[in-house]
Amino acid sequence: MTGFRWHNVVAGLTMLLAGASIMTAQQAGPKIACVYPAGGKQGTTTQIAVEGQFLNNVKNAYISGGGVRVTVVEFIKPITQRELDSIREQLKDLQNKRQAAMKARMGRQGSQPATRPWTSEDEKLATELLGKVAVFLKARATPAFSETAVVKVEFAPDAQIGQRELRLETPAGLTNPLVFMVGNLPEYSRPTGRDADVQRMKDLAIKQPSGPPEKTETRIELPAVVNGQIPPGGVDRYRFKAGKGQNLVISAAARKLIPYISDAVPGWFQVALAVCDADGNEIGYADHYRFDPDPAVCCKIPKDGEYTVEIRDALYRGRDDFVYRVTIGELPFVTGVFPLGGSAGGQTNIELQGWNLPSDRLTVDYKNAGIYPVMIGQNRNCLSRAIFAADTLPECMEKGGNNTVQTAQKITPPMIVNGRIGKPGEFDVYCFQARAGGKIVAEVSARRLNSPLDSILKLTDAAGKQLAANDDYEDKSEGLYTHQADSLLTATMPADGDYYLHVGDIQGKSGPEYAYRLRVSEPLPDFELIIAPSGINVRAGQTVPIAVYAVRKDGFAGEIALSLKDAPAGFTLGNPKIPAGQDKATLTLTAPRTASAEPVSLVLLGKATIQGSPVVRKATPAEDMMQAFAYRHLVPAAELKAAFYGPPMPRVAFEVLAKTPVQIPAGGTAKIEVGAPKNVPLGEIVFEMKDPPEGLSLKETKPTRDGVQIVIQSDAEKAKPGFKGSLIFSIIVEKAASQPAATQPTASQTSSQPASPATPPAKANVRRIPMGVLPAVSFEIVGKTN
Repeated sequence: MTGFRWHNVVAGLTMLLAGASIMTAQQAGPKIACVYPAGGKQGTTTQIAVEGQFLNNVKNAYISGGGVRVTVVEFIKPITQRELDSIREQLKDLQNKRQAAMKARMGRQGSQPATRPWTSEDEKLATELLGKVAVFLKARATPAFSETAVVKVEFAPDAQIGQRELRLETPAGLTNPLVFMVGNLPEYSRPTGRDADVQRMKDLAIKQPSGPPEKTETRIELPAVVNGQIPPGGVDRYRFKAGKGQNLVISAAARKLIPYISDAVPGWFQVALAVCDADGNEIGYADHYRFDPDPAVCCKIPKDGEYTVEIRDALYRGRDDFVYRVTIGELPFVTGVFPLGGSAGGQTNIELQGWNLPSDRLTVDYKNAGIYPVMIGQNRNCLSRAIFAADTLPECMEKGGNNTVQTAQKITPPMIVNGRIGKPGEFDVYCFQARAGGKIVAEVSARRLNSPLDSILKLTDAAGKQLAANDDYEDKSEGLYTHQADSLLTATMPADGDYYLHVGDIQGKSGPEYAYRLRVSEPLPDFELIIAPSGINVRAGQTVPIAVYAVRKDGFAGEIALSLKDAPAGFTLGNPKIPAGQDKATLTLTAPRTASAEPVSLVLLGKATIQGSPVVRKATPAEDMMQAFAYRHLVPAAELKAAFYGPPMPRVAFEVLAKTPVQIPAGGTAKIEVGAPKNVPLGEIVFEMKDPPEGLSLKETKPTRDGVQIVIQSDAEKAKPGFKGSLIFSIIVEKAASQPAATQPTASQTSSQPASPATPPAKANVRRIPMGVLPAVSFEIVGKTN
């Protein structure tokens, strides 16, 4: 009979659970925080745990791409406060029974029979109850993991290997996507974080912990992929056999799976890898790879025998979203290429750098401009962190020896130069001719192409005078980079003559991997588009706001017209444009009145006229993610999805009657008339301005005979004439239990009702029901009126 330390456990629970309660569900969309394991092997079936919040009654799961079948098999949610109170009473009863059994057992020595024996079923029940308490405590500590969907994933034998996206669908819509991998190596998975928590709670009932969690060990055969979730202080160990002379690659994926964690510093799971021999001697260690937080180690095995890989967090932190996939084996690993790019539509011979490579040369041929991963032929087990850029501009190679103004390599813009820094502290120098008044753009692409170069770029004239310089340039389309280390400068030439561009590493580092691409050209105005979030949840007939960001390049400042490409009938955009000179627009999407049973894919296009020619760009879906409590990043996603939820919107149409764009005087007010159906109780309707543009505010709303009048106030110091954009108004129904709906004024009554403030005060016993938004109302700030 196991000796539970009931006094410690029950007393501890009493302190921990005093006053505890489950968080009330909010009006929020479903979110997933982690997937474990975050991948699987072709031709197998596995179960994964998807942890998140607001996942109640999850009904479907989706993995992008073909060859994968997904089924939701179970939904686990925390126990309620009432259930917790009941469990606490059961634990007290079990404690009493256990103590009575111990006394009776002692009494048997004096021939006193035991009247309430302690059985194995009692012990099983006790550990199960403690497990439920462990789940409850986790939900209190980290609500982001409070619910779990258990999903069965069936991989076809020919499922395409690589990165996918997983989402869940609930009655409230789609979740955000998370990375899910498909591979072809044998997979090993540690118990889920939830299972580990339950086990630790059971262990607590048996003995008091004396230190950090014990190291756990799993025996594996190589090559393999190992999956785990790291608890606080946890260390996972994998033991395997290896032969002398083998070059083993150990490559981790953790930040790749979950790029940013909002409430942890530095904002991601920082994996540390250690490789040890049978005697515990460390033969390899890494907690990053170059500038990538996901580490990789290459170890040459010194002798036949057994070895272990230890996996932990570098700071000994841990929780459920500290998920890893680590690939171990004597596998090819491409770490870099040179050149980093070439001409689209033509062949480029590149030099390969890496481990266990069958060749150090490769010929690539990409027909279209873009960024492509570099793989070795059909080797499906090739690990690669190298990418290749195909472009349409003329290209040349650095010739070497061009490290001074006197030996500068002559180039003729437009040109892309492929070079690398060969010696510590050196600069590569390029000479070009320009005329007075001519504009030049020089841009280094290195870090964005996975080169470790932290570039510095300088422009000088023939006399050596520095005209411009740049260290780091922020490319807002690159949401995965926290250190934007590439350089860009723009300059107007003061006179005819020769000019010099100097490219170096700001830290003075060098080597064959310190490659770069230097674009030198006149400005090439262009733009990229990003739409966030990548999942839009909407009721049939509802209007919702969406944010579209413009990444403007080389001085492009024109208006961008937005449209949906081949969208299902009924999807429409409100005020679909990004005004000239602006980097963001909030517009609206109205869904058709007939809902689709499955999520639908949407494609957003932007069109602009640049130098007299039409240019069309496809928007990249993205998630707006927070890093370490403060920083925000737009992280690209694979697909833009729209999902219908709930019943269709009532056929109550609010119509903007004002002429658009609404003319708002600088420092003055403008009135926007909104029509409402005659039977709508306007006293229950509240309009609120969502994300108001700088300098604009909602002054008041008041009922009119035909609907509602919205008054907008302009701040002359912040909203200047010529400023354009969209106004987004949320529609909220307020239901007061103490006031029957029949007493509310309707649109058919006179407009003598008092005006409501822009932000109404909180009301007791009032239920606020969001009803979507009005279609976007375009506006323009104009000069003051007399």
